[in-house]
Amino acid sequence: MEKLKVLVTDAIDKEGLQSLRDHPGIDLHYELAPAPEQLEKTLKGVGAWLVRSETKVTKDWIGKAPDLRLIGRAGVGVDNIDIEAATLRGIAVVNAPAANTIAACEHTFGLMISLSRNIPQADADVKAGQWKRAKWMGSELQGKTLGVAGLGRIGREVAKRAIAFGMKVVAMDPFVSIEQAKELGVTKVEGLKELVAEADFVTLHVPGSEKTKHLINKESLAWFKKGARLINCARGELIDDAALADAVRSGHLSGAALDVFSKEPLPAESPLRGLPQIILTPHLGASTNEAQSKVASELAASVLAFHDKGIALNALNLPGFDAETLKSLGAWLELSETLGRFLGQMIDAGVKEVSCEFEGEFKAAQRRPLSVAALKGLLSTMLAQGVTYVSAPALAADRGIKTSESIEPTMRAGYRQLLTVKAKTDKGEISVGGAFIGPNEPRIVRFGELGIEVRPQGKMIVLSNQDRPGMIGRVGVLLGESKVNIADMRVGRRSPKGEAVMVLTVDEEIPASVRAKLEDIDGITGVRWVKL
Repeated sequence: MEKLKVLVTDAIDKEGLQSLRDHPGIDLHYELAPAPEQLEKTLKGVGAWLVRSETKVTKDWIGKAPDLRLIGRAGVGVDNIDIEAATLRGIAVVNAPAANTIAACEHTFGLMISLSRNIPQADADVKAGQWKRAKWMGSELQGKTLGVAGLGRIGREVAKRAIAFGMKVVAMDPFVSIEQAKELGVTKVEGLKELVAEADFVTLHVPGSEKTKHLINKESLAWFKKGARLINCARGELIDDAALADAVRSGHLSGAALDVFSKEPLPAESPLRGLPQIILTPHLGASTNEAQSKVASELAASVLAFHDKGIALNALNLPGFDAETLKSLGAWLELSETLGRFLGQMIDAGVKEVSCEFEGEFKAAQRRPLSVAALKGLLSTMLAQGVTYVSAPALAADRGIKTSESIEPTMRAGYRQLLTVKAKTDKGEISVGGAFIGPNEPRIVRFGELGIEVRPQGKMIVLSNQDRPGMIGRVGVLLGESKVNIADMRVGRRSPKGEAVMVLTVDEEIPASVRAKLEDIDGITGVRWVKL
């Protein structure tokens, strides 16, 4: 039996990869940071390629590896791997998503304790020859409230430890229901404003995305309880550094502890460097011997499962769906994911269930990929990083979200095929339906029970409203006065002067202040900002 040639081009813990070296069917090669000409030669015959963040696995390099069937990333992020090119070649891309969970959790908790007891500052003071006990009076964690923004793997582990310390835990996560939060022993709140107003300590565990960039800014910092402390071991772009420095300098926040930054290494001129109340560490969240070993071991397990059983553990693309099925779906795969992204941005409560209803000529083999694509799109609106066609079902299950499919044999008039994506939330059910009005003309055609026809692209304002004379005019005037250009407007209604929906595609970003003015218009019952 021919051995699987495995190439390692970045520094990955050798002890963690020992199981590959010991396997009789694996031929393990280390070629760290090879020159391009050497890499091209080495890739001949390679079936599995293991990297960290240093090696860039581009489309060109994938093309020079004719026998490549698996790419493994020792870590979570895969920005350095061209997943699309790999998928088109039928190459599975896997990572090690859970290996650093405990390391990141413990670093978060270590920073929280350091903040509460001024440990780094007191250490530096003593080493400088000082002995000022009164200066470093601390605060106990027991009895305090911890606000956890994001209840993913790391956020949950932090919450468990905080409860063990006698803390009350409140949390926000749009994809965790009230019932599941109770099972974790935490109290769910609706949004950041409610979270930070109650918390003595706030820890961030949300992904970095356009939606969460500068989540902590001048406005949101004003919502914090006076004297609160902030910890961030998630993503640097979540925080406006200048605004945070001002909040600490003014005394509104007692301090902050940060392990991640929007620019790394942290620039010398950063306003964060000069404040003793702010603890800074150089992105150490995953920097433990155990985490690095776990990452390598988890990756090795994926390679062995692929070699022995043909299973791609923690795959990030579509190894479970055959090429013919994907080809038959055509543009439906993209539309399904887009419907999920649209729906995800309409949700403002914990999600209990996501379902797809298929009407018309959908083959049995097509329904599963489309359901997964819709789920991926929905989860990506909040989780962003790490949500893939393969990981989406597991991420949903991990958050207690049920998934289902249904078939409706009776087709609604006007469409050969119609896909409706529904979400049951703590506040009720919400749905969106999509179809093609021509071979390549995707449309959103249903919002709840209301018919509408919208191109699923660009920036959109989605307004729920009562159908009243002058409603369109008032909305148009307000946006015009706010210098917002309307590219397209579509309306749908249940009955004259009844429930209605208005979808406006616009050219500019809509400031929060303008959205607030829209909400104040009499007859507007809901305002949502959607980007596709």
